[in-house]
Amino acid sequence: MLSVIVPIYNEEKYIEHCIQSILEQDYPKDDLEVLFVDGMSSDKTRSIVSSYSEKYPFIFLLDNPNRIVSYAMNVGIKASKGDIIMRLDAHSFYEKDYFSVLTKRLIELDADNVGVVCKTDVLNKTPKTLAIREVLSNKFGVGNSTFRTGVNKVKEVDTVPFGCWRRDVFEKYGLYDVRLVRNQDIELSKRIINGGGKIFIVPDTFCTYLARETFRGLAKNNFGNGKWNILTVFYTKKFSSLSLRHFVPLLFVLSLIIPPLLSIFWFPFAWISIVSLGLYCGVLGVISLKLSINKHLNFFYLIWSFMVLHLSYGFGSLVGILKLPFIK
Repeated sequence: MLSVIVPIYNEEKYIEHCIQSILEQDYPKDDLEVLFVDGMSSDKTRSIVSSYSEKYPFIFLLDNPNRIVSYAMNVGIKASKGDIIMRLDAHSFYEKDYFSVLTKRLIELDADNVGVVCKTDVLNKTPKTLAIREVLSNKFGVGNSTFRTGVNKVKEVDTVPFGCWRRDVFEKYGLYDVRLVRNQDIELSKRIINGGGKIFIVPDTFCTYLARETFRGLAKNNFGNGKWNILTVFYTKKFSSLSLRHFVPLLFVLSLIIPPLLSIFWFPFAWISIVSLGLYCGVLGVISLKLSINKHLNFFYLIWSFMVLHLSYGFGSLVGILKLPFIK
């Protein structure tokens, strides 16, 4: 029995793409339940899911009045009946063998969690959205995140997108940390690894994540990610809850802010910011030019997409630090 949990909130733009890909899975429907856990959506999300649950007896709609993903996952886990539990994201759609591959690999590898590469795409393809899509799949954009940049063999990793677990994993390592608005999956993965568990990414299939299509949406999402990197460390009291790559944008932003302040007392400090910004702009320009030529993308949209991603993430982390003294 496979229990699939999908946290949702105001997803009317994406939810049908997700549901259709679930219906097309080659996994036997008699051994499947899909639990959509809704944060009390104010758009048409609930009515869309309800219309499918009336047609398909394995689709259910549950309530999540707390509106946080970690609460939604815990609601779904407690309500589920499956021997294997899988998380999906409503902003994504999945290859037809996604369920069967992950459940099979989970057993074969004797793993605590397995996942696959999450490719990035956009619903509406324009020069701007294609640039955003490229940046969210590029190592200069997202670092050494294996599940975004790709893999061609089974590999042990620190985390995977979404996840597929045996039920007893939650009995052994605990449920989701409800204090975390972001980074819940990463924190759980780190808890599993620190407890001696194993997480694998496999190349046999993939899912497709539908990215934000505006610079404002990109900035808002990554500002939140950056802020919750800091808050995750604060709440868990462990730097090991995350990886070094999560703090690189913060270090870059600090290199632009702190040296000019110190230069008031000793001007040579300003050279740190000048060098940091110069190196960043140089690398940014070279990478964007190559991508523009090789993949026929708009150079200026690429430049802006990288900058929005990195700066919003870094400033989010900075705001997270400034917020710490005010957290009870």
